[in-house]
Amino acid sequence: MTFGLRAVLAWFAVFFLASCGNTANPTFLSTDITDASFGRELKLPGPTGEARTLADFKGKVIAVFFGYTQCPDICPATMSKLTGAVQKLGVDAARVQVLFVTLDPEHDTPSVLREYLSAFNPAFIGLSGDTEATREVANEFKIVYQKVVGDSPGHEIMEHSAGTYLFDPQGRLRLYVSGEKGEDVFAHDIARLLKAAG
Repeated sequence: MTFGLRAVLAWFAVFFLASCGNTANPTFLSTDITDASFGRELKLPGPTGEARTLADFKGKVIAVFFGYTQCPDICPATMSKLTGAVQKLGVDAARVQVLFVTLDPEHDTPSVLREYLSAFNPAFIGLSGDTEATREVANEFKIVYQKVVGDSPGHEIMEHSAGTYLFDPQGRLRLYVSGEKGEDVFAHDIARLLKAAG
């Protein structure tokens, strides 16, 4: 990881902990960012090319994660955690929608995303826009990312923010789950959001 990106990510973590954490009512195990002024809109093509928005999934808890299919560690680890968390919810699993937004639309076509996500849960949906649309959505969610040269010639990796956003069934951004949190945190907090919605 480059120094510049490391510094930005460190600031990003401090921003969430200092500015958005709600410690008055510790209902959740992740960071409460209710009333955040970002993450309000998401509109990108889905698996069949149709534009998907957050409103399409109203009534469900939505988990939004930004990554890419060639990611060696953070992305598959997060998808595995979400897979485990959804399984723990039992019948309430049908009230959860995971959205994987690719930061590498050049390589992550709808078919690539579909194949990748089907290994975790066929109900997970991949979203892939062009470079400009991806940048706009990433900015809206305060996602930091950059492509860097990997260990071998011609091999590139994408350094990126590693957290997941959770929206409640009313479509409001509520929680930020940092990359080191496990599936039990996801399961607990998703269940709380569902219970609050009735």
